[in-house]
Amino acid sequence: MSDLQDLIAKALPFTLSPPILAELADAAQPVEALEGDLIYESGATANALYIIRDGTVLLEPSGSGASLPSQAVQAGEAFGWTALGGKAGRRYRAIAVTAASLLRIDGNRVLDLAAAEAHDGTAMREQVAGALQDIRHPEDRRSKAIELAFYRLAHWLRSPAPYLGLVGYALLLGFWYLSVEVLKLPRFAEMPGLTQVLQEWLSRDPTYGVSIYTPVYYQHILVSVQRIAIAFTLATTLGVPFGLLLGWSRAFKDYLFPLFEIIRPIPILAWVPLAIIMFPGSELPVIFLTFLASFYATALNTMLGVKSIDKSYVLAASCLGASKLQIFRHVIVPGAMPFIFTGLQISVGVAWFSLVAAEMVSGQFGLGYLINTSYTTVEYPTIVIAMLTLGIVGYLTSALVRVAGDWAMRARARQLAMEA
Repeated sequence: MSDLQDLIAKALPFTLSPPILAELADAAQPVEALEGDLIYESGATANALYIIRDGTVLLEPSGSGASLPSQAVQAGEAFGWTALGGKAGRRYRAIAVTAASLLRIDGNRVLDLAAAEAHDGTAMREQVAGALQDIRHPEDRRSKAIELAFYRLAHWLRSPAPYLGLVGYALLLGFWYLSVEVLKLPRFAEMPGLTQVLQEWLSRDPTYGVSIYTPVYYQHILVSVQRIAIAFTLATTLGVPFGLLLGWSRAFKDYLFPLFEIIRPIPILAWVPLAIIMFPGSELPVIFLTFLASFYATALNTMLGVKSIDKSYVLAASCLGASKLQIFRHVIVPGAMPFIFTGLQISVGVAWFSLVAAEMVSGQFGLGYLINTSYTTVEYPTIVIAMLTLGIVGYLTSALVRVAGDWAMRARARQLAMEA
C-alpha cells in the first residue's frame, strides 16, 4: 500500500479495500494552500472531501452553524464531510492557518467507489452513517487514535521541523560552551560551563548533592508540580466563570472590572508580605501567589473571548426564542472556548513564573527554592540544573494544556456537528 493510500485509509472513518483505496488515491487531486487561503466558503457546494497531508486548516462556522465552535484539523485528518452526507452547502468555511498540502477527492467518487464495492448504494450510506456514529460513540476509536498518532509522528519526523529545532538547541549549547569554556569571555567568567553542568546533572555522586540520581531532585520537582496543579486548578475553576460573567453581564463588569484592573498590575512580589500574614505557614502563601497571576490571565482571556463573539449570533438566538441561559450555554461558552484555552496556556506559563518568585521568598522545597538556596551557597551548577528542569517541566505542562484544549474543541465540534 502506498503512502497516499495509507493516508486515505487512516483519514476515513470507515474501512475500504486496497483496490478501492488505490482508485481513490488515483482520483485524489493535490491542492496546495498558502497561509490565509480560503479553501471553501460557507454555503459553497459540498462536492468534495479533503484530507490534510501537511499543515493546519481552521473550520469557522457561519450561517446555520454559527453557534458551533471553530475547529482546527491537522495532518492525517479529513474534513468536508457534508460532501458524503448529501447536504447541499457547507456549514463551515475552511481557511488554511498555515501553508497546507491537501488531497481533494470528489465526494460522489468516494460514494460511487464504495457503493460499487458493496454492490448497493444503500449499503454505502449505512456504512457512512455507521462510521459517523462511531465518531460519536467510538468502539475502536482507541486503535484509530493510536494509528493516527503514529502517522502524525512519522509525518513530523519526515518534516524539517524537528531537525530545525535541534539546530536551534545546538546553537544555544554551542554558544554556551564556546563563551564559557573555550573563549572564557569575561562576562561569563563566573558561569558554570556546559560540561560541568552535564557532569553534575548526570553524576551518581554529585558534588553539590543534586542530580538525576538523587531523590531530593525529584522531590523538588514534585513539590513544584503539585503547587502548580493546585494553583492552576483554582485559577481555572474561578477564573473562567469570572471571565465569562465579566464579558456577558454589563452590570457585573461595571461593579468588578475597575477593581480587577486596579489589582491586576500589582506585581506578585508586592503581595508576599500580605500573603505571609494572611496564610500562615510555608505552603499556602506560595500557592496563593501562584494562583493570583494565573487567575488574571485566565479571567482576562475568557472575558476577551466573550467580547469577540459576534453580537448577531446572540440576537439571532434570542429572536429564535432562546432564553438567556440557553444563549449563555450554547452561544457564549462555545464561542469563547478558543480564547479560554489560549488563556489557559498563558495561565500555566505565568503560574510557573510566579511560582519560582514565590518559592524564592517562601517554601521549603521546590525548584525556585532550590535556585535561591543554591545561589546563597554558591552552587552555580545546581542553579542551571534547576533552571533547565523548570524549562522542561514547564514545556510539558503547557503541552498538556494545549492537547487537552485541542481535544475538547474537537470533541465539542464533532458532537454539535453530529447533532445538527
